[in-house]
Amino acid sequence: MKIPFVDLKSQYLSIKNEMDSAIQEVISHTAFVGGQTVKSFEDAFAGYSGAAYAVGCANGTDAIEIALKAMGIKPGDEVIVPACTWISTAESVSAIGAIPVFADVLPGLYTIDPEDIGRKVTSETRAIIPVHLYGLPAEMDEIMDVADKHGLMVMEDCAQAHGATYKGKKVGTFGKAASFSFYPGKNLGAYGDGGAMITDDERIAETMSMICDHGQKGKHNHLIEGRNSRLDGIQAAVLKVKLNHIEKWTDARNGNARYYNEKLADTGLLIPVIPDYSRHVFHLYVVQVENREQIMKLLGEKGIATGIHYPTPLPYLKAYEKLGHQPGDFPVSYRQKDKILSLPMFPELTREQIDYVCESLMGVAVS
Repeated sequence: MKIPFVDLKSQYLSIKNEMDSAIQEVISHTAFVGGQTVKSFEDAFAGYSGAAYAVGCANGTDAIEIALKAMGIKPGDEVIVPACTWISTAESVSAIGAIPVFADVLPGLYTIDPEDIGRKVTSETRAIIPVHLYGLPAEMDEIMDVADKHGLMVMEDCAQAHGATYKGKKVGTFGKAASFSFYPGKNLGAYGDGGAMITDDERIAETMSMICDHGQKGKHNHLIEGRNSRLDGIQAAVLKVKLNHIEKWTDARNGNARYYNEKLADTGLLIPVIPDYSRHVFHLYVVQVENREQIMKLLGEKGIATGIHYPTPLPYLKAYEKLGHQPGDFPVSYRQKDKILSLPMFPELTREQIDYVCESLMGVAVS
């Protein structure tokens, strides 16, 4: 049996008529950049996310950078980010001249450790970027307490957490603003690249929109220097169609994760924790194993695709070696880096496929 890591083709076939019609509509009206299709998606996504405003942009990395600029983060400001996440979170801070400061993550949860955030705050700290990694909300009550205590802004990175909730509230609505990625493999994915930002602050939303469109407020009315980071019409149409299905797909992801957990409960593997106060949306299903490279090889031979998210914590990448961090600086991130393993996870995954993955994993993990 061959089991892909994700299966975007199956998803497309399940909504083919609806999707083809939406794309053809954009083409027939030649509404390729901006316009009503983009506005319609932005309004729908704001409503779904529980925010007053949503602004589409070219990709999720731009979304982080533009949101930070719109919030007023300036060169030299320190921004605290998790040690374990995709590099976009940190490189977006650097891109605007600010300084990423790393904090460790919580064991078993993988999200940023609020206590370590508190230890990293200095007089130059201006913001925190919690990442809702793998689809699990970060511990937002504790993070907001740290932010309030030190007068810091919060910008949530929701690239992997569309629709996730923390104590009944949607992620992305706790801080000043939030960023989302619509990379094709995401829970809400485009057929190319795309991103968005949400906020309840009208001024921030207006600034985001201007930055995305060359600093314009109306054609040729350039109030600030911006950039070209617009969400195109076809991607907006794709996302609007998918938005109508995301809750069903999220329920399927959670059902698959629960089944995985049942099958792997007594194996000795560290399986995902699902706090009862959070709605995990399982962008990724991550376990911890010993002898990971050997296990990945053997699973691959059985036709099972796997991944590592992420093999090297950010402070230990060559890009940040100038900071001189040692293993003891981020002990949780360092300890788990050689153990984390992402198993196939997508809404269309069948029980038969999960059985095969789990049986194969147990077979190779104990051999």
